[in-house]
Amino acid sequence: MTGTFWSLLPPIVAIALALITKEVYSSLFVGILIGGAFFAIDASSGFTGFFTHVFNDGMIKQLSDSWNVGILIFLVVLGTMVALMNRAGGSQAFGEWAKKHIKSRAGAQVATICLGILIFIDDYFNCLTVGSVMRPITKKYKVSREKLAYLIDATAAPVCIIAPISSWAAAVAGFVSEGENGLALFCKAIPFNFYAFFTIGMMFLLVFMKFEFGPMARYEDSRLNLPDEEYEEVSSRGGVFDLVFPIVTLILLCTIGMIYTGGFFASGDEHKNFVDAFAASDASVGLVLGSFAALVLTIIVFLIRRVLPFKDCMGCIPDGFKAMVPAILILTLAWTLKAMTDSLGAAKYVAGLVENSAQGLQNFLPAIIFVIAAFLAFATGTSWGTFGILIPICIAVFPAVDNPLRIISISACMAGAVAGDHCSPISDTTIMASAGAQCEHVNHVSTQLPYAITVATISFVTYIVAGFTQSLGIFASGIISWIVGVVLLVGTMVVLKKKFAVK
Repeated sequence: MTGTFWSLLPPIVAIALALITKEVYSSLFVGILIGGAFFAIDASSGFTGFFTHVFNDGMIKQLSDSWNVGILIFLVVLGTMVALMNRAGGSQAFGEWAKKHIKSRAGAQVATICLGILIFIDDYFNCLTVGSVMRPITKKYKVSREKLAYLIDATAAPVCIIAPISSWAAAVAGFVSEGENGLALFCKAIPFNFYAFFTIGMMFLLVFMKFEFGPMARYEDSRLNLPDEEYEEVSSRGGVFDLVFPIVTLILLCTIGMIYTGGFFASGDEHKNFVDAFAASDASVGLVLGSFAALVLTIIVFLIRRVLPFKDCMGCIPDGFKAMVPAILILTLAWTLKAMTDSLGAAKYVAGLVENSAQGLQNFLPAIIFVIAAFLAFATGTSWGTFGILIPICIAVFPAVDNPLRIISISACMAGAVAGDHCSPISDTTIMASAGAQCEHVNHVSTQLPYAITVATISFVTYIVAGFTQSLGIFASGIISWIVGVVLLVGTMVVLKKKFAVK
C-alpha cells in the first residue's frame, strides 16, 4: 500500500465522511485509523505496531513538533486577546462606530476583504485577526458566519501567495534549489497565479452583484431573517481604541518577531536586510514572540486605563483557550492524519505522477500540475508540503531559466496547492478561518467548496491557454491568459446569477 494510490485513501475517506456526516472529529479519526492500519499491514507489525504508529509516531510526535506547538500557543494567545477585546467592550464599540461609517451589508463585506488583503504577512495571523476585527461589523449587518469565514479564508492563503513579503513567499523560496534566488523566482511567478487573483476578483463580484449560490445562499438568507444579535455583557469603559490598539500592536510586534527570527537584529555578518530576514524567518516562533508581547502590552494598557480590573484580564486567559479548543482539536487530528499519509509515501506517489506526465504533453503540463497540486493539497491539507514536493520537480523538468513553461508551471503548482488547501476540511488555514469567524467548521467547508471549485475550474482552463501560448513569450502569454481568464470569470458569474440568484 505504501507509495501507491492506497496511500491517499485515508485523507480521502476522512474528507468524504466529514462532508457526508457533517462531523469532523470522528471523520478525521477514522482516516487516522485507516492510515495506521495500512502502515501496520505493510510493516507486518500487528496491533501493537498499529497502536504505536497512530499515537506515538502520529499524534504525540505532531504535538511535540516545535512548529506545531508554536502555532497552538499562538492560537491560545490570539483567543485570549479576542476575549480581552470583547470583555473590555472594544468589539462592541467598534461595531457602534462602524454603524456610522459602514452603511450596508456590501460595505461590511468589502471592508472585510480589504482588511484581509492588507494583512498579508501570514495566513494564520490573517484568519484570526480579520475575524476578531470584522465579527462585530458583519454581525451588525447580518452577514452569516459562513460568509465571513469564506471572506477570511479567501483573503488568507490567496493573498499570502501573491505577497513577496510573507511567510508563504519565504516557504516557496526555501524549496528552490541552491544557487538560485528563490524570492526572485517567486516574484516572477506572481502574475500567473490565476487562482489567487481570480478568488479575490470573485469575492468582489459576489458582493457587488449581490447574490450567492450553493449552500451559502441558504445560510445568508436564513441569517437575514434572524433578529439582531445582542452583545455579551462587557465593560462600559471600553472604546474603539480598545480594539484598534491590540490589533495594531499585534501586527507590529508579530512582524518584528518574524524578522527577529530571520536575523534582522543580528550583528555583523549574521545581519540580514528586511526582505532577507523575512525570507529566513521562523513564522511559528515569530508569531508566538510577537503575539505574547502584544498580549502583555494590551493587559498593561487596559490596567492603566482602568478598562478592566486585573482579575478580569486573567479570567480572559482560560476563556481564550476554551474558545480555541475546537480549532486545536481539529488541527491536532489533521496533523496526525498528515503524518499517516506521509508514512505511507503519498508524496513519492504523487511526485511520480508528475514526472510521468512531463513526458510529452508539455503544453498541457501547467494545467496538469495545477490539478495534481490541488488534489495533493486537498488530500493532505497542506499547501507548503505540496510546494516541497512539486516545485523541485518543476525546476528539474524545466532547467532553463528563460523557459516560459518553467515560470508558468511553478505558478500552476502554487495556485493548485492553494486551491486544494482552500477546499480541504483538514487544511490548517481552513480550520483557522472557521475559528476566526466562530463558524461551524463543516458548514464553512460545505459553503466554500462550490466557490473554490468554480474559481479552480476557470484557473484550469486559463492554464491550458497559458501552456499553448507560451511560445509567444512570457509577456504575451500572460496578457492572453489574463484576458481569457477574466472573461471566463465574469461570464461565469453572470450565468450563475441568472440561474441561482434568490435575492
